[in-house]
Amino acid sequence: MNLKSKSSKLVGYVIIGACTTILVMLLGWKPQPIIAKNLSIASKASTDVVLTQSLSNNPATLFQNGKQLYHAGQYAAAIASWLQASDMYAKQGDRLNHAIVLNNLALAYQQLGQWKEAEHAISLSLELLQSVPQQENLLAQVLNIQGNIQLAQGKAQEALTIWQRATVNYEMSGDKDGAIRSKINQSQALRSLGLYPKAINILRQVQIELKEHPASSLKAASLLNLGDTLELSGYLEDAKIVLQESLAISKEFSDAAMIADTLLSLGNTAYSLQQTAEAISYYQQAVQASTSPIQKVQAQLNQLRLQIESQQSESARLLLTDIQTQLTKLPSSRASVYARINFVKSLAKLNPTSSDRQVAAQTLATAAQQAKDMGDPRAESYAIGYLGEIYEQNQQFSEAQSLTEKALILAQTNNASDIAYRWQWQLGRVLKSQGITSKAIAAYSEAVSTLDSIRGDLVSSNADIQFSFRDSVEPVYRQLVALLLTHDDDKPISQENLKAARTVIESLQVAELDNFFKEACLTRLTTQIDQVDPLAAVIYPIILFDRIEVIISLPDGSLQNHTTKISQAKLESLLGKLRRSLRRTSLETEIQAVSQEIYNILLGKEIESILAANKIKTLAFVLDGSLRNLPMAVLYDGQHYLMEKYNLAIAPGLQLIDPQPLKRQQLTVFIGGLSKETQDFTALPNVEREVQQIATLVSTQSPLLNEMFISESIQKQISQIPFRVVHLATHGEFSSNAEKTFVLTWNSRLGIKQLEALLQTRNQDGRNPIELLVLSACKTAKGDNRAALGLAGMAVRSGARSTIASLWSVEDSATATLMENFYQELATLGTTKADALRKAQISLLKKTQFTHPFYWSPFVLVGNWL
Repeated sequence: MNLKSKSSKLVGYVIIGACTTILVMLLGWKPQPIIAKNLSIASKASTDVVLTQSLSNNPATLFQNGKQLYHAGQYAAAIASWLQASDMYAKQGDRLNHAIVLNNLALAYQQLGQWKEAEHAISLSLELLQSVPQQENLLAQVLNIQGNIQLAQGKAQEALTIWQRATVNYEMSGDKDGAIRSKINQSQALRSLGLYPKAINILRQVQIELKEHPASSLKAASLLNLGDTLELSGYLEDAKIVLQESLAISKEFSDAAMIADTLLSLGNTAYSLQQTAEAISYYQQAVQASTSPIQKVQAQLNQLRLQIESQQSESARLLLTDIQTQLTKLPSSRASVYARINFVKSLAKLNPTSSDRQVAAQTLATAAQQAKDMGDPRAESYAIGYLGEIYEQNQQFSEAQSLTEKALILAQTNNASDIAYRWQWQLGRVLKSQGITSKAIAAYSEAVSTLDSIRGDLVSSNADIQFSFRDSVEPVYRQLVALLLTHDDDKPISQENLKAARTVIESLQVAELDNFFKEACLTRLTTQIDQVDPLAAVIYPIILFDRIEVIISLPDGSLQNHTTKISQAKLESLLGKLRRSLRRTSLETEIQAVSQEIYNILLGKEIESILAANKIKTLAFVLDGSLRNLPMAVLYDGQHYLMEKYNLAIAPGLQLIDPQPLKRQQLTVFIGGLSKETQDFTALPNVEREVQQIATLVSTQSPLLNEMFISESIQKQISQIPFRVVHLATHGEFSSNAEKTFVLTWNSRLGIKQLEALLQTRNQDGRNPIELLVLSACKTAKGDNRAALGLAGMAVRSGARSTIASLWSVEDSATATLMENFYQELATLGTTKADALRKAQISLLKKTQFTHPFYWSPFVLVGNWL
């Protein structure tokens, strides 16, 4: 899980230069630190100069004064100075310099989150420039800033369009470097839209254009952006190479600021590669290369967090003391406010003493006052909100509530939803601690609603927020569910609360997948899962801290609830025990014993009687947490395994993509796979038998085996024929990291996005979707209790209505036998996919050599079971 924020490194021109027709442009970005989560990082470092407002009546002097104030992070003061200059230029009728000042005003308003004022200033500037002839270059610069403002508000598509216009204007004015910078900005918008391949492509094109250029800040900046985009896309080794090239160029012409920026990005990449010592080394080098006190502190904060995570407590304490000393010397700026907050967040992870808590409170109070004095409500909201958290931890709930409510008002009145959700969540916790349950539920519900509204911004990494999903997002949903499902005086939970809890879990499922992909992915038309099949019940197990709640949705629309008191730690231990026992060397009686315990927790006789009364034939599980890594087929009631009694399916959420029964015409199946050893993966000799047997049962082209099973051949076949089923008999792995989820071809690994691109090569229409994707030799990553997210992710992104895959690698002779039986059953009129899989598993169970659950249980059906 990548824990760091990815604020955009815009190379947009910041018009903070001489107030003449010749403008001094600055590269306006900062690297992405890994500092304490959920904190913004200012886009421009402050200087050591603290300036006072000039009283000059000269607009040029006022402009320069505003520029210095802006670079010192004193945005409200800069605005005051520039407003005076703007009025003077307006009275003088100097349209050109008036437009330039307005652009700088727009930037300062943007820093304070005053979007209406920023957009008004930039619009007026564009209007003024229409009357100034031959200003294509200046117009392009203004468009670059307008794009920056749009992107900062999450309007990535609008920003992309504006930057495309800016590129045209630069080209018209003959400014090749300007056009290149604008293309780099386009890559930021594409990145924010989740279009990482397109962002990489445009940056690769920029590299071609710059190939013959000498070493320059532009060349280094383009490589820095490319390196960061590659890291976001999971190409960590490639990112490292590109960033090292950027570093070499920066060193060639001794650009200390660029060197420090690149070292920070290299540290972040090493962090993602789990190369702790190397990451710390890069951060230490960044400290040495830093050109300003705030840049040095930011690098040290990155290093501090990594030392804390790697449990280097002693060295972390020493560094903490050094940072604390430096913080007192920083001038007031947004960056220094955030540095203080990040310092406090790191301090909280080091088992703070009462003295530490006093230091934290004073540091936050100072940060809040500085933010207020600067007129920066966003930074003030952060500081006050985290101060409220300290009071919450000290169980001073009245003070905590007051501070949290103040921070929330600041966030909401300044359109800072990414901050507001944190304080809504915190308010819910504080109210719950005071026993005010109804208001706590309302606060939690608002937090979830806010998260849902900004989910796309969070996962596309362009929002000015840094968060760990498991620490800062997932608990909001789970804690709300726990409140909704609270049992009062042994009264049954109301249908209203059950429905609300189910909706919250749906939101969490979607958020988990979006976080997995780092982009919003569930955008297609879906159908509510419990409206699909009148003979199916939907089972929603929800793992909470002190219990597991199971909600059962029946065909008549009613909801039932089953509660088992068990700590999350004990449940996780039990699930892990079952998973470990599912080895071919384990005794079947051992498996059945632990499996029956889990069966009683999830279903039991009470629920079984309800299912029988409703004549249920299919159970669709919406699994939670570590349950995803277990096959529900192996649950044992004391006499039978669950798959012997029910058709089983897994849904990645409460909704299915276009659920339709399998059409019964001759199945057209694409078949590909590997039987030989390749890329250090073992041979699967029975794959040839599997492929040949399937080919005799269905309509297919020549199967692509071994050396023929490569991306180009797959793309060629799939683009020519509307296959209804895609069967891949090859190694693969599912992981909680999207970039480590893949299927193997002869000469490469197909990640989820690459597989998605191949499967959607032909123009799909509603009449001929891929009905079924079969991955017959995959496994979940060892030691990753959230690895089945990779399976859910692949199922969602493949575009197929259903996916069948294995949770662990099975002897390929057993797989070949099961798949042959599956396709035979699938061809039978009236047989659903789930029924065909169940019958194939039962057939395997009845064979003496394959009775052990190891052989037949790992095959799961994800998605539409019809």
